[in-house]
Amino acid sequence: MKPAFFVTLAVALLLGALAAWFYEGRADALARAASLTATADSLTTEASELRTANGQLQATLDSQAIAASAAKEAEIQRLKATYAELEQSMRTEITQGQVQITRLADQLRVSLVDRILFPSGEADITPAGLKVLARVGKVLKATTGKIVRVEGHTDNVAISPALRKTFPTNWELSTARATNVVRFLQDSVGIEPARLQAVGLSEYHPIASNDTPKGRGQNRRIEIGLLPQAEARP
Repeated sequence: MKPAFFVTLAVALLLGALAAWFYEGRADALARAASLTATADSLTTEASELRTANGQLQATLDSQAIAASAAKEAEIQRLKATYAELEQSMRTEITQGQVQITRLADQLRVSLVDRILFPSGEADITPAGLKVLARVGKVLKATTGKIVRVEGHTDNVAISPALRKTFPTNWELSTARATNVVRFLQDSVGIEPARLQAVGLSEYHPIASNDTPKGRGQNRRIEIGLLPQAEARP
């Protein structure tokens, strides 16, 4: 055969191979393009679904925030009413400096100097003290969703030798006083015991200087706090 024939055959075979490679590559490229298009469509659908879900979640959170804010405002308004009622009920004692009532947001605190509730160095409540506590307890009993926390506080003067068999330190005296107030609020006023807490804090949370008789008198006190249930545990 002539050499030209072989050259022509070789060229034809090469062109055929090139054509096969081209079409195979094109088919593979088209398949990859189709796969990428499908993936893009799937991601677009997922993104749309996520935007919808996010919008629904945000709407739910907004609704819950509005409801929580309304509930909090209602709670604060109820506490304002309780404060006003206590202030009216204890007007005489407040004027005489024996009782102080404070309110901060959703908390309320009634501070009573010890002399209107207890004899000096003792934990038994006097008849006059029982009447004062009855008025305070009547108002607190009507509240809902609140813990009534009773704290006993003393000054830093050590217990006298004559009383140390009963109260070795101010810890025991402050705790006994708080416990007796809680027992009265439960037994005589009728406040649910699950709402009550009795805590003795001794001399370690003063509100005035213990260097003067007046300051020590302020530190010897019972504090009754009206606290949200979630915040009541120390």
